[in-house]
Amino acid sequence: MTTRSARLARSITCASSKQSYLTAKLMVDRGLKDDCYRAYGYFRWVDDMVDVECQQSTERRAFMQRQIKLAETLYNGAAPIGLSPEEEMLADLIHNDRDQSPLLYSYITNFLAIIAFDAERKGRPISAAELDWYAATLGQAVTDGIQYFVCNGHFYPEAENRYLAATAAHITHMLRDFYEDLFEGYYNFPGDILILGENDGANLNHPEMRAWVAERVTQARQYFADGKAYLDSLTALRCKIVGYWYCARFERILTVIEADDYALRPEYAKPNKVIAWTKFIALAIKITGQHHGCKLIKIALRGRSKSLAYPQSSRIEIGPVSKKIIPF
Repeated sequence: MTTRSARLARSITCASSKQSYLTAKLMVDRGLKDDCYRAYGYFRWVDDMVDVECQQSTERRAFMQRQIKLAETLYNGAAPIGLSPEEEMLADLIHNDRDQSPLLYSYITNFLAIIAFDAERKGRPISAAELDWYAATLGQAVTDGIQYFVCNGHFYPEAENRYLAATAAHITHMLRDFYEDLFEGYYNFPGDILILGENDGANLNHPEMRAWVAERVTQARQYFADGKAYLDSLTALRCKIVGYWYCARFERILTVIEADDYALRPEYAKPNKVIAWTKFIALAIKITGQHHGCKLIKIALRGRSKSLAYPQSSRIEIGPVSKKIIPF
């Protein structure tokens, strides 16, 4: 089952997102690459089932209840039978995590909660509180996933800004996919500012709507800035690079929205892959230089601090026998 689920996971990931596939290949820990593909492949399948295959709300609800129950069963150590090939990806992913990392558990349970919410919210407006919960929960899931698969076992400090970069990315993601999601029945804006157009669709040129978009863009910009401050504090270089790459994917969208005076477009052009990866490589080189530069500066300052604290004249002579001079 393990080999089969790995092949399926790699196939789904590569077909769905070359960028995610290559990022995992380049940056994920060697022993966790297949599990990273399993994680992406499984949730890509679950998301597609809710968005496309399950047309009725009862179907979506039953499907998500099965997936949540499956995750609970697997975490309790049971080995359920009759799993689909896609569900085997989740079974192998959880089975391979023998230490039951809280990071992977957070990633799985929060993503299931997000998609279960999608299954319920399809076709109805949502509140501002629900929208904030949605972005924050996905931000935590993505961050914990990255920190599980990249430099696993490294100490990642708790901080108020730990999840903000990924939360900002999701806020931007929902603005980018606004029209597409609306067509599918998902409202990515609070129901209290539902502005109807001539065809009972959202009028995105309405001043109230554009003012709301401007607020979301401002919030995302601030969250990106605060989240990058957290990334800069990390000593795990690969995680830092992956975090910056993830931010870069969405920050360019904010620039376009600002240039359009906060009127959302039906579609945003995808960047040229060669140009995009050239920029990613340049960004990785820049971050690596800054990372090692900061380490060298800290080492130099630490050495200077010790030198100032214990000058040459204050070396202490230990013992009347050895006469050995031991500097602090």
